Amino acid sequence: MLRLGAEYRLYPCPLFSVRFRKPLFGETGHTIMNLLADFRNYQYTLPVVQGLVVDMEVRKTSIKIPSNRYNEMMKAMNKSNEHVLAGGACFNEKADSHLVCVQNDDGNYQTQAISIHNQPRKVTGASFFVFSGALKSSSGYLAKSSIVEDGVMVQITAENMDSLRQALREMKDFTITCGKADAEDPQEHIHIQWVDDDKNVNKGVISPIDGKSMESITNVKIFHGSEYKANGKVIRWTEVFFLENDDQHNCLSDPADHSRLTEHVAKAFCLALCPHLKLLKEDGMTKLGLRVTLDSDQVGYQAGSNGQPLPSQYMNDLDSALVPVIHGGACQLSEGPVVMELIFYILENIA
Repeated sequence: MLRLGAEYRLYPCPLFSVRFRKPLFGETGHTIMNLLADFRNYQYTLPVVQGLVVDMEVRKTSIKIPSNRYNEMMKAMNKSNEHVLAGGACFNEKADSHLVCVQNDDGNYQTQAISIHNQPRKVTGASFFVFSGALKSSSGYLAKSSIVEDGVMVQITAENMDSLRQALREMKDFTITCGKADAEDPQEHIHIQWVDDDKNVNKGVISPIDGKSMESITNVKIFHGSEYKANGKVIRWTEVFFLENDDQHNCLSDPADHSRLTEHVAKAFCLALCPHLKLLKEDGMTKLGLRVTLDSDQVGYQAGSNGQPLPSQYMNDLDSALVPVIHGGACQLSEGPVVMELIFYILENIA
């Protein structure tokens, strides 16, 4: 998207698609991504921690990690090679410019920066970071930093890499000084900082059950979820939101822990509504929500569409299908209360 912005001189990207335009990237050339992602095993992405941003300023680069993304950061770090720590960064809304990777006609990659028109550049965003722990102590450098494509690469010693990983594990800020060991001039610093919780998700999203705001609530998109066909219609499970409880800041340690339960609930909901898909769609109820509450003193569900509960004519079938599954899930509950909302769509079956 940033590359499109560079092409059409718009920051950060155009709002409209240009039809029949030439592609901006061709065959994969010689790129640092070859070293960081395992293309041979069809892995083309770096781990991305939601809300992590890179701020580049004069003689200072800050990698800012939201405090509520500690688990994601640990997962990315534990999967990484011991000598290399790399990750993707999110679009930096506070930056006034951003690095962009441009592939030229001979297939090589170059770095450009795009910025807001007529505004001085103070903070430049980057799309990824790499720490390489291969710098020799005998090189005469404390650390080296450079811009590679649309990211930042920092070469550090193996000892520094160990210290960085330990700081991340302990959720402590960490600073790396770059430049020659004997230099007197002011040197560049790389700051790894834990910052305020990332609440900048699901802006403007509301529940189809009762219009409850989903802003700042963790959700997982479901790409291969339950899908059932009946009467020329399809009902598809598309995502699940993990709602927070007032008395517990985050009711889930890891959303993946609850994947089996959510799949069973989604399947039961779809099967119960299959006989009614045609009628639901004709009545304009194409986006459906199912909110499930599992707690020691409260177990139940709410189902709705367009901000209203589902009409009573559907509830008998839903009760028969959902109550056994939900009570079974409540019996296996090992930690605090779980409140989750599953989203479904009814579509035409064109096949």
